[in-house]
Amino acid sequence: MTDQLRPDGTLRHLITLEGLSRDWMERLLERSQSFVRPLGARPPVSHALAGRTVANLFTEPSTRTRVSFELAAKRLGAHVVNLEVQLSSRIKGESMLDTVYTLQALHVDAMVIRDAEAGVPAAVAANVAPHVSVLSAGEAHLSHPTQGLLDALTVRQHRKRLDSLSIAIVGDIRHSRVARSDYHVFRALGCPDLRIVAPPALMPAAEEFAGCSRHTSLKTGLKDVDVVMMLRIQKERMGQADLPDADRYFAKYGLTPERLAGARPDAIVMHPQPMNRGIEISSDVADGPQSVIRDQVRNGVAVRMAVLEEVLVAGTGAG
Repeated sequence: MTDQLRPDGTLRHLITLEGLSRDWMERLLERSQSFVRPLGARPPVSHALAGRTVANLFTEPSTRTRVSFELAAKRLGAHVVNLEVQLSSRIKGESMLDTVYTLQALHVDAMVIRDAEAGVPAAVAANVAPHVSVLSAGEAHLSHPTQGLLDALTVRQHRKRLDSLSIAIVGDIRHSRVARSDYHVFRALGCPDLRIVAPPALMPAAEEFAGCSRHTSLKTGLKDVDVVMMLRIQKERMGQADLPDADRYFAKYGLTPERLAGARPDAIVMHPQPMNRGIEISSDVADGPQSVIRDQVRNGVAVRMAVLEEVLVAGTGAG
């Protein structure tokens, strides 16, 4: 795939966390933390990206990711353009690259792309002008790098370090871009006990998630863990995975207070959202004292501010 770094070693694109060093990730997380403010406080603003333009190209539905990228760019002083597939020329048969070249001619400096087709962000990155950066906002089932970073930031805020933690990722691992990006960042940051928990039909291929223990039982998968990351179950996959209905899935794999009690007493509960309450997680847990799900949402803007600043300021020699 396209190299994510410039010749001078600065970050130009962010398409995947795979291959990024621990030092890079920790630096991005430290910068992200500097943008975090308590709920109710005024958000940080700067003019670091004044005169720059960021285009959000989302060909899949999104609420949190798109809004947080937009807020991140605006809080750094950038102009923002939002394109949805039903509003863009792609509906008329225009290719993604034609759209990209049009935006590039209009002086867009960064393109944030979410697409259901694998390889789209890398293909765009390989074809843009040298001054343009490409950021993945979610690629097929393969990666969601800023989600992985914000999840790591959330864990660090509550547990300081990852190199002594037990973390369980639970749900539809096979089809989850979040699980893959979390895997890359948690492993890079030294997590010694990373577990994946899923029904057999939703387990990833044997060659994926190297070094993780695999569990088909929620009881064994959650035993004494510090962090529980629940994943959304896509209802359309129920019939494909020998999970004929939501009630049966919840009965076996839904996170309830009783099942959470098998984790460490101070374990935190996470979810990238959107949540299916009563399918993968009960409301008692999602809204309970161990939930840090709202912190994840808050951290999304901070992480995306850090990434945008990194790719658009570092490469200019400014700041």
